[in-house]
Amino acid sequence: MKKLITLITTLTATVSAFAQNEPKVKFSGYLETYYGYDFNKPADHNRPAFIYSHNRANEVNLNLGFIKAAYDSGNIRANLAVMAGTYANANLSAEPGVLKNIFEANAGVKLSKTENLWIDAGVFASHIGFESAVSKDCWVLTRNIASENTPYYESGAKLTYGTQDGKLTATLLYLNGWQRITRTDGNNKPAGGVQLTWKPTDKITVNYSNYLGTEGADSVRVNRFYHNVYGVFQVTDKFGLTLGFDYGTQQKAKGSSHKNEVLSPVVIAQYKFADKWAVAGRFEYYEDKNGVFIATGTPNGFKTKGYSLNLDYAPISNAVIRLEGKTFDSKDKIFSREGNAVNANTTLTASIAVAF
Repeated sequence: MKKLITLITTLTATVSAFAQNEPKVKFSGYLETYYGYDFNKPADHNRPAFIYSHNRANEVNLNLGFIKAAYDSGNIRANLAVMAGTYANANLSAEPGVLKNIFEANAGVKLSKTENLWIDAGVFASHIGFESAVSKDCWVLTRNIASENTPYYESGAKLTYGTQDGKLTATLLYLNGWQRITRTDGNNKPAGGVQLTWKPTDKITVNYSNYLGTEGADSVRVNRFYHNVYGVFQVTDKFGLTLGFDYGTQQKAKGSSHKNEVLSPVVIAQYKFADKWAVAGRFEYYEDKNGVFIATGTPNGFKTKGYSLNLDYAPISNAVIRLEGKTFDSKDKIFSREGNAVNANTTLTASIAVAF
């Protein structure tokens, strides 16, 4: 904690001094507290192991809080944000030292005077999925299973091109691995990916992202190839629909032609029934029979449906008070309740999120 406080103090003092002479620096922040009640009443207060955001049960806690400084001169840009919360504890547990507290740290250079072409390097948000770590920006309070088990963040370099009309963006990425700041010990093969985003109108977004990399040390590493497709459709000013589908494969063993598969469809509908109120519902299905991401040790592996109902109240534009009920229904008895294996897990989660 002392190291984190020192890092925040140094960041604030340095950027504040710089900002006095350079008006292009902007400061922002985010804070989200939550309480989640798990009806299975886990003794250790931990939600199931495949959940990494809002993952503490039956207690009030901080999911994510960060402060951020952003610089943009038109040709040079940089972002630095440090964070704390149960999100950081769960998602960055493998990172060393104060890297556990890095939410974002990247710098970029514009490569063309006439075209929107940039190269950025550092730590940045994942290019996979439509739900981010910032819950306020998502239609449902908690994340879907596919978002929880794909990267929230990644490190490396990316080349991004955007058309002048803003309708098409293409990104090519060179990465250190699957949700990694530091590379896995013994693994010397880089990873990469592509992201294509098309926005024909301000009410439609269609996205395709992929990831290609290896898992494990070089002697046993296996190839992983992951695809993510989604569309966000603001049908009317009040009603929106998000459709997503993830599909991934991973070698069973190095050199093998046999692969394990993972798939997950997601549907979310949101309706704004008043100026400050919105309701959203989500259905999801996640299948990981062979435990690529979620190992169960049961005959059918992880085959789980999820149902969520979410209510939002936004008293001001930069804050939201949320309540979500969610139930998981699994084919096998993969959850625990009072020492017994059960098929279902139900939670009720409330949160207050403020951006500033």
